[in-house]
Amino acid sequence: MSLFGDGLDAAVQKSFTRPAPKSAPAQMRYLVKQLKGTRAVAQLLRVSQRTVERYVRGQIKKPRPDLAARLEREVKARWQPQIRAKARQKAATTAGIVIDTRARLGYTAPIGTTDQDRLRHLTVALPPQYAARLFEAQEAGAGDQRLKEIAAEALKEIYFQDNGRRAGQLEEVRFTDIEHLEFDL
Repeated sequence: MSLFGDGLDAAVQKSFTRPAPKSAPAQMRYLVKQLKGTRAVAQLLRVSQRTVERYVRGQIKKPRPDLAARLEREVKARWQPQIRAKARQKAATTAGIVIDTRARLGYTAPIGTTDQDRLRHLTVALPPQYAARLFEAQEAGAGDQRLKEIAAEALKEIYFQDNGRRAGQLEEVRFTDIEHLEFDL
């Protein structure tokens, strides 16, 4: 499970104008239409082509939990691509992205100072350039570690350094022990 990647996807999915199909047969029909055939869907979901056909006809209605999770993930990944692209574009050019996290944040500082690393709950609006970097890295297939580095750099710049107005000698912000992470556009 990718904490940062899933968080970015969830933020984009909030901009959907219509709900994705809920029932397994409807989800299966949607995937068959998108991938132009039952064989491609069967390979994607790691089930037989016959199973896909039975879902499409409504002969099977309730998938196993693991198949249900794969089915929902694949449908949401393909649902409303233009709206997804517009939301990402808006965040990357004008609106920016909001990060809400509860994690151990800070940097090496004298004991007792306010900036030593400790558990913090932050809600910070990041400017568009950081949203663009996060989305570009995600699309390039970057892992959670790289996305975490970009988020830590953004928090260093915006939260700790206040856009260069303080803590100028700050080198690196530690972003560990993440208890909660959510993005919003």
